[in-house]
Amino acid sequence: MSGQQGAESRPHIAGRSDAGSALRRVTDGPAAEWISTAARLGLAVVWAWAGFAKVSDPAAAAQAVRAYEILPESLVKPVGYALPFLELALALLLLIGLGVRIVAVVSAVLLLAFIAGIGSAWARGISIDCGCFGGGGAVDASQTEYLQEILRDTGFLLLAGWLVFRPRTKFSADAWLAA
Repeated sequence: MSGQQGAESRPHIAGRSDAGSALRRVTDGPAAEWISTAARLGLAVVWAWAGFAKVSDPAAAAQAVRAYEILPESLVKPVGYALPFLELALALLLLIGLGVRIVAVVSAVLLLAFIAGIGSAWARGISIDCGCFGGGGAVDASQTEYLQEILRDTGFLLLAGWLVFRPRTKFSADAWLAA
């Protein structure tokens, strides 16, 4: 009886095994390097876009940080003024592919902080624009987009997470240095 059940379940297990090995081929095979390259360059574009949007008006970036009502006033300006330069540094490092795993970890930590900040503002009923790509500050309650912003940043977090575990990419300084 148990032998028949095992025989009946084999095709199902074999199907899962095929799907599992196909997934394994993608995540461990040569395609993984191309996926990592796309993730690295995509995240570089995100950080460059965010950094360039803020670097020309650091006072607005500080105002966006202040709107979250999380940091003490003594830290608002340093964080607001430094954030665009950090984002641009991450973009440059990802673009050239130098220290990809470390940059991905820093990116993940920064994105988790952004998600937590947005979630905190949402939970406290504060009506703000996140200021993620410039601007920011208080807005009318009908103009908040917390869910979209958290989902967007979660997508970026997935890219960073992929790079933490698969940092080997094409056309990178890391590969050139390892050769």
